[in-house]
Amino acid sequence: MKIHPFAVLLYCLLPVLLSAAAPTQITIPAEAKSPIGAGVALPANRALFWTSGTVPAPLNKEGKTVHERFGDTYTQGVSALKNISQVLAEQGLTMKDVVYLRVYVAADAEKDGKPDFAGWFKAYGEVFNNAKNPTKTARSTVGVAALVSPDWLIEIEAFAAYPADR
Repeated sequence: MKIHPFAVLLYCLLPVLLSAAAPTQITIPAEAKSPIGAGVALPANRALFWTSGTVPAPLNKEGKTVHERFGDTYTQGVSALKNISQVLAEQGLTMKDVVYLRVYVAADAEKDGKPDFAGWFKAYGEVFNNAKNPTKTARSTVGVAALVSPDWLIEIEAFAAYPADR
């Protein structure tokens, strides 16, 4: 079988010809009606900051139930996002710099033993994809049986990109 040299050249160059150019700015593609991004494209050499899993602050350490001690999933989500905001501020970042969230939502005994995704989505909507902060982060939300503390209904990891001028 004789192989044409042009075919070999085309075969070798095809991946280069089909590859997309690296982005020059942060891009988070999203459908207009979706509250989250489909993914994140970051320019080369863009510095990132990743938070550890962040949990809510207690409301009342003497409370008799999870909801009295830490609140429901919505309240815990708001608290965890506030904690993330404070950690980011120490780095000179804001919630507008967040490009990705990984969220673990634990089963809530007061919600028939199921994760309260609606409560989390409400908390998310107060911080992202709104008039104050139009950022639609890429996001994974996972329902889990439990977190390290039985009082926690949510744990959030945030990934933020430093602005280009830093």
